[in-house]
Amino acid sequence: MISFILMVNKQGQTRCSKYYQWLPMEERVALESEIIRKCLSRSELQCSFIEYRGYKTIYRRYASLFFIVGTKPDVDVTQVEGAAAENRENELGLLEFIHNLVETMDKWAGSICELDIMYQLEEVHFILDEMVMNGYIVETCKGATLRPVDLLERESRKGEAMFK
Repeated sequence: MISFILMVNKQGQTRCSKYYQWLPMEERVALESEIIRKCLSRSELQCSFIEYRGYKTIYRRYASLFFIVGTKPDVDVTQVEGAAAENRENELGLLEFIHNLVETMDKWAGSICELDIMYQLEEVHFILDEMVMNGYIVETCKGATLRPVDLLERESRKGEAMFK
């Protein structure tokens, strides 16, 4: 299960964050800063997987943005197997999900950049909501993910044209 998705620039500033498990704000800020610092300090030759504070963190850099996905063992798995449940998430599958997310955002925005995320944050969250629900990946088809976003953009343009 995905616990969080972060989009961060090279300076370590979070541009978008989405959490699928509740964390207090102080813990979120501390976790984000520590994980971001660890990801930014690694070289391109090192592995894209980090285990930290019980989270399995998968990250990938695209141009000036880092896409970071954090997972934790499912609650059901923890209850069945006891306190020492292991995280069975497939790292390569999540790395492929990050790639699919970036391709989907590229198709939506042309070539995704930090400014697209900053100025169209609502649409970015909408795309994430279409692809991930309650921490589970539910949609990977770019067309099916972007269809509702295109409909919203078309309807908003109609509304703007009506009042001009």
